[in-house]
Amino acid sequence: MRQLLLAVSIGFFTLSCAVPTFAAPEQRTTIKKSKRTLAKASPKRLAKVVPTKPSFGQLAGLHSTADDLDLKSSVAYVIDQDTNEVLLSKNDQAILPIASITKLMTGVVLSEAKLSMDESITITQDDVDTEKGSSSRLKVGTTLTRGELLHLSLMASENRAAHALGRTYPGGLNAFVDLMNAKATSLGMRDTRYIEPTGLSSKNQSSAKDLATLVSFAYQDSMLRELSTSPSYQVEVGNHTLNYKTTNRLIKNPNWDIGLQKTGYISEAGQCLVMQAKIAGRKLIMVFLDSAGKLSRIADAERVRRWVEVNHAFRPQT
Repeated sequence: MRQLLLAVSIGFFTLSCAVPTFAAPEQRTTIKKSKRTLAKASPKRLAKVVPTKPSFGQLAGLHSTADDLDLKSSVAYVIDQDTNEVLLSKNDQAILPIASITKLMTGVVLSEAKLSMDESITITQDDVDTEKGSSSRLKVGTTLTRGELLHLSLMASENRAAHALGRTYPGGLNAFVDLMNAKATSLGMRDTRYIEPTGLSSKNQSSAKDLATLVSFAYQDSMLRELSTSPSYQVEVGNHTLNYKTTNRLIKNPNWDIGLQKTGYISEAGQCLVMQAKIAGRKLIMVFLDSAGKLSRIADAERVRRWVEVNHAFRPQT
């Protein structure tokens, strides 16, 4: 009996502590608000903790490769653009998905075609992403010029813009992709294959060495340099102005002098980044693929920059 009374007393004490009936009015209001907030919480939001899908690099064990800079990218490649001297190499021959780095070749093909950048192109249902279900601010029916779409593709990695550019190419999307692959072959990019112009498909694949070749070639195009390194851009859509920003935060960093760049991400590829940049008096091409965290590709680039400044700065002969 004594045990029963003790249990009842403890239960009553616990209940009283959980919901104090003697709480001050403002405390009771706070408790009620908390209950309402919890009740309104969407089950989808509460269950949104989904395991991240492993990248191809993780599945292949590439992240176990050690390097002196402790880079978080499983693939890294840094070369001198003028001399082709390899300053850093990590799994540079691995063939992996390249995500939106694809759009750099999209830009190369379009630029070489010499099509009018003032021609109007309308986003259609065909441009909506059915591969990953990604969102876009360019609604179906939006009309922009080819030049505006290319700008958004290279600077803000706009998927519908890139797809529309390929879809409206003379001969259609298949002809455009064929040209992407033909250009890769002509540049000696033997590890590279494209099946669409956005990078949303994990079947768009390449190696760090091939991408360094692409960056070096694309850098020769002043339009691609300008559009890819633009910090922000505005487009008029009906009565609205859409403001876009670069996907590469290093563009606005005063410590960096970037001549060409492109970022990319899908779960199969991880975080990716390619750049041409001047560091310590040298023109360098940098490739980072399959980086593990959202900001790790940027952190890896910073590590390499500091390392080059200390160990590989250009020193003119006297």
